[in-house]
Amino acid sequence: MSLVEKRDEAVRYIQSELSETPKTGLILGSGLGVLADEIEDAKVFAYEDIPGFSGSTVAGHAGRLVAGRLKGEPVIAMQGRFHYYEGHDMKTVTFPVRVMAALGVETLVVTNAAGGINESFNAGDLVIIEDQINMMNDNPLMGKNDEALGPRFPDMSTAYDPKLVALAEAAGHNAGVALQKGVYVGNTGPTYETPAEVRMLATIGGDMVGMSTVPEVIAARHNGLRVLGISCISNMAAGILDQPLSHDEVIETTERVKSDFLNVMKSVVTKLNEEGEN
Repeated sequence: MSLVEKRDEAVRYIQSELSETPKTGLILGSGLGVLADEIEDAKVFAYEDIPGFSGSTVAGHAGRLVAGRLKGEPVIAMQGRFHYYEGHDMKTVTFPVRVMAALGVETLVVTNAAGGINESFNAGDLVIIEDQINMMNDNPLMGKNDEALGPRFPDMSTAYDPKLVALAEAAGHNAGVALQKGVYVGNTGPTYETPAEVRMLATIGGDMVGMSTVPEVIAARHNGLRVLGISCISNMAAGILDQPLSHDEVIETTERVKSDFLNVMKSVVTKLNEEGEN
C-alpha cells in the first residue's frame, strides 16, 4: 500500500467521526498535551486505533488524537507525537502531518520541550521558533517523491511563516506572556547532548535543541501547510549549568509553565480564527 493510500485510509477513519473540517492542527510535545484537554465537543482517537498510526511510548505523551473546537475554532490536536529515536522511520514520524493536511488543516502549530542553548534563555521560557537546523542526518522526503503529496524539492526558506511569528508575538502580548524567539536544532536523541555538542550547536546558530519537530515541519511544508512553532525551554542544555539532565525535569518545568502555555496557545488560536475571518 502506498503512502497516499495509507493516508487516505486513516483520513476516512477519522473523518467518519468529524462534523466539521479542522483548519488548524496542533502537535503537543512533552508535558504540553494539557492543551488538548481544553478542546470542546471533543472526538478522541487512540493512536493505536487509527490506521497507519503507531502508539506513543514516551512519558508525558498521551498518545491520542483529539478533534473539536478550541476558542470556537475547529482544531485537531496530537496529544503526543512519534519520535525517530523510538525506532520509527521518518515516514511514520511524519504520517500524522500528512493525515492532518488531507483532513483539511491549513495551519500547523508545533510545540515541543527543548533544552536552552542561548544563555539569555531560562528554564520555563516560551520561545517562538523562527527557523530550524536539521542535525538528524535523515529527511522524511528521502526516496521516490509522490507529487500527490508535494514537490520533489520544497522550499524551506520560510519554514516557519513570518506572519505567524508576528501573530504569535501579538498573542503573547495579549496573554501577558513575554515570548523569546530563536532557532531550533533537531537531534535524533535519545541521549541528551554533551557539553561539547552544545557548544558546537551554539556556534552554528542554534538557540535551543530537541529531538522532534524538524521532520514534522519538513513534511508540513512539503504539503503546503503554514507552520508556527513554539518551544518550552524545559532546562538549559548540558554544560551551561552544572547540573544533570533528566526527562523528569522536562515534565516538572512544563507543568510549572502550563498556565502561560495555555493562555498563549488559546490566544494564538483566537488570532488564527480572526485572521481567517478577514
